[in-house]
Amino acid sequence: MGLSILNRSRHKKWEVDYESIGYLLLYLMLLSLSVFYLQHIFGRLILGYHKPAPKKMPTLPLRFNQDGQFKILQVADMHYANGAVTSCEDVFPSQFHSCSDLNTSAFLNRMIQYEKPDFIVFTGDNIYGPDSADAADSMDAAFAPAVKSKIAWAAVLGNHDQESTMTREELMSYISVMDYSISQVNPLWNNHNTSQRQRFGQINGFGNYNIEVKGAFGSEFENVSIFNLYFLDSGDRSVVPGIPGYGWIKESQLTWLQDVSAVLQDANRVGPETQSNLAPALAFFHIPLPEVRHFRASGIVGEKQEQVGCASVNSGVLNTFIHSGDVKAAFVGHDHVNDFCGKTEGIWLCYGGGFGYHAYGKAGWSRRARVIMANLEKGQKMWQGVTDIRTWKRLDDEELTKINEQLLWSKQ
Repeated sequence: MGLSILNRSRHKKWEVDYESIGYLLLYLMLLSLSVFYLQHIFGRLILGYHKPAPKKMPTLPLRFNQDGQFKILQVADMHYANGAVTSCEDVFPSQFHSCSDLNTSAFLNRMIQYEKPDFIVFTGDNIYGPDSADAADSMDAAFAPAVKSKIAWAAVLGNHDQESTMTREELMSYISVMDYSISQVNPLWNNHNTSQRQRFGQINGFGNYNIEVKGAFGSEFENVSIFNLYFLDSGDRSVVPGIPGYGWIKESQLTWLQDVSAVLQDANRVGPETQSNLAPALAFFHIPLPEVRHFRASGIVGEKQEQVGCASVNSGVLNTFIHSGDVKAAFVGHDHVNDFCGKTEGIWLCYGGGFGYHAYGKAGWSRRARVIMANLEKGQKMWQGVTDIRTWKRLDDEELTKINEQLLWSKQ
């Protein structure tokens, strides 16, 4: 019997041979299975076959180094898209043909190698969603220098991150499982009060969490959180009918911050119960607070070159910082050609300055990064608690020029 589907007898017209069709289909199915298994086997032998690798973690907990310092690199608004094929914004015409997302990566690599930070913080618009073909690929490339450095890092979201192929929740979930990231989707609240656990499970946004920094090894504070870092999701656009503009930090987030601040202060007070002995804290989010609009040029450190792009709603973030008592400064991005710090009610509010080359900027105005350093007090035999917090910026020029060094807080 052959595989001819159409047979013709001496006295009959052409007719279908259904038995032959069945054999042909069986033959094609066996051929497909053979190809699949050959690809699977040769894929293991030739291309290599790897099970999903476990996440690589930095040394935890974070702590001050033996020089009594803890240095943070803030990276604001990378606006990463598709790597070498992504053009730069607002550079000189002579730079345009050779400038891409790779310039952003090169700047981040230079900053890591030069400043050698203990921790890296990305304050939103890490990728530029509208131009990103695949959000996960863009994030992999954007955060690659931090991952390669094996330094602990964390991120919050801006208003453009979710405008590609992933939601805000998916983005934070992905970021939280990347190598050396200690970001969280939302708080891991370990309070024994069940009602509080349930309440914080419904916190607004994605990317609200805190990170503790312990004292130096060998000191009496080596197991104490003497420096606390709060991360907040400031949202993207308003979803409230009748209220236009950008998003804002919500009541549930501020309630969480107040409560976790109180728990940390109670557990980790460094010395007698006085305001100066509270473990200082910093906050990181993307969209600036409405209070930033009122800073005048004479009262700031840095440059104000554009209108402050804040929410039209004042949700009381600054008041929460004031009443909590531990937050000494907050750091944002969003407005790329603003890089200033201004002080109100005893709290510094600081921009990181535009970092990414696919983000809008100003030709001739160098991309920049902010560095924040906390220093320990030197005791007679060992390091004590935090004595001051300072900041400065570096420009992406030949010298990585250092500008605007200032004192943000001092225990004295």
